[in-house]
Amino acid sequence: MTTLKNLKGTAIQFLDADPVVYAGTWSSGGSLNTARTYSGASGLGTQTDSLLFGGRKNSSPASNKAETEKYNGTAWTELNDLPAAKEGVAGFGTTTNAVSAGGGNSPAVANPTCTWDGTSWTEVNEINTAREKPKGAGTYTAGLIFSGQPYPSVSAATEEWDGTNWTSGGSLNTARTNVGNAGATQTAGLAFGGVTTTSVANTEEYNGTAWAEKADLNTARGELGGLGTSTLALAIGGYVGPPGNTAKTESFNGTVWTEVNDLGTTRNNGSGSGTGTLGLYAGGNAPGETGATEEWSFPPATASILQEGDMWFNSTSSTLKGYGASFPTGAWATGGVLNTAVQNMASVGIQTAALSVSGSPGSGAAAVNQEYNGSTWSEETDLTVSRYGLRGGGTTTAAIVAGGPAPNNNLVELWNGSSWTETTEMASGKENGASAGVQGAFLMFGGVPPATGDVNTFYWNGSSWAEGGDMVQAKRNLAGLGTFTAALAAGGETPSVTANVESYDGTSWTETTNLNTARRALAGSGSQTAGLVYGGTTGSNTAATELWNGSTWTEVADLATARSTNGGVGTGNTTALTFGGESPVTTATEEWTVDVAVATVTTS
Repeated sequence: MTTLKNLKGTAIQFLDADPVVYAGTWSSGGSLNTARTYSGASGLGTQTDSLLFGGRKNSSPASNKAETEKYNGTAWTELNDLPAAKEGVAGFGTTTNAVSAGGGNSPAVANPTCTWDGTSWTEVNEINTAREKPKGAGTYTAGLIFSGQPYPSVSAATEEWDGTNWTSGGSLNTARTNVGNAGATQTAGLAFGGVTTTSVANTEEYNGTAWAEKADLNTARGELGGLGTSTLALAIGGYVGPPGNTAKTESFNGTVWTEVNDLGTTRNNGSGSGTGTLGLYAGGNAPGETGATEEWSFPPATASILQEGDMWFNSTSSTLKGYGASFPTGAWATGGVLNTAVQNMASVGIQTAALSVSGSPGSGAAAVNQEYNGSTWSEETDLTVSRYGLRGGGTTTAAIVAGGPAPNNNLVELWNGSSWTETTEMASGKENGASAGVQGAFLMFGGVPPATGDVNTFYWNGSSWAEGGDMVQAKRNLAGLGTFTAALAAGGETPSVTANVESYDGTSWTETTNLNTARRALAGSGSQTAGLVYGGTTGSNTAATELWNGSTWTEVADLATARSTNGGVGTGNTTALTFGGESPVTTATEEWTVDVAVATVTTS
């Protein structure tokens, strides 16, 4: 139940009828002359004046493409080719002044840069990091490229273009390839989704110097398209593996992503152009290369457009209603059963691809490593040292776990998808702390020793540990959410049970909005701006779940099984997985899902 205290400060309209929820629509446009996937176009023009170039033909015989085509709002016209055929090329600019960069022929990568003058392409200065599948944003004289694949790794590198030369910019927080992108300027670029070793939901915004974490996509995916600006963007299609290609479209308002109407053609690796209200998406893999073009349109200015968190009172039905994830209709559902019941383990991954690492079976310590595929758990190679009270981050193929009880409380191990390897130890041990981040950018904070809780924060950069800023309050048995530069520390013991929440910006911690229910030994997942906490103990185990929207905590549907010291993973506040824990020690797994929709809010 949502109470009035959760609604303070919210503007509420009094209406005779519910407003129209208009989420934009896709319609068919003219097909490309050359069907292709992995082409360059994002941000190059408008819905009625767009440029697309390069790409790949997947069907036999497979080949890279050099063709350039221009869209006039109705049909595509062939123009002069790129100097060389290549796939996975980045682009930015307009139809008369454009830049293409990178690309290649997997696994070979390229570093050429070409400029377009409206008629032909000219080769100019090369990018510094040769790579395939980077993405771009900005203008002909002030642009940037980021991410990509300099095989066999993925890249976090950003390079800035001044019209003549490339210089290094701030690196992405999460290295990846096959991202979606948006951005009209060099100082306001957006990167979302993509692939590390698995699909991710991360969103990052560039300010001309550095990337900052923003709210996650609702659906983790790679090989997606994008268009628009950093304050009004679309994430289009992509690959969600498994089951495969998706037609999902999400709209970003500068703060949160909202699911809107699907593409007409399910596909990945198409190219977007235009704005968040008038755009297009062309080409891609459906499967097999396609020339399909779809046009996106939003309603006229006179139409009612609801935003996340909008509220109104329907006078006819005498109900208070809200739109968006602020009032979720989510619920927990039963998932697969752990093979070995454990508590106080390390948790890694997302709802459909998770690890439960080590922990306690009720007494003593376990080394068991269990992997979830979205429906069932399987046992994988055990951790090298049995322990509980450790914490982890990353994916099912690239994970890190650290900490535990003495004498192994500073032990750190890395997982490559098949085996564990010990690596550089933490300078100081941690047990029953919290963590955030991934294998190459990982944060540990809170915990014991000392017995009353710790303020220390340690940062792992993939090869060594360094100290970060101290927490405001010493805590143990807390929950951690987010990344190494945008983390949350929620609940725990100080040594008394607390509702305190702190936010980390990569340098220092600050206190933010408290949980509604003070608790310790809880689990959490998501980001600094969109997360969940669930379970824990207030003296007795609780099933309470709270949703975080970046500013407030809202009580939502309870777990089916009250538990503490449970594991938890997920993306944002729309998907989560909790498993194991003490109720007593259980094998039960639960999955959280929420649809962004109009929902009635009950008040008391």
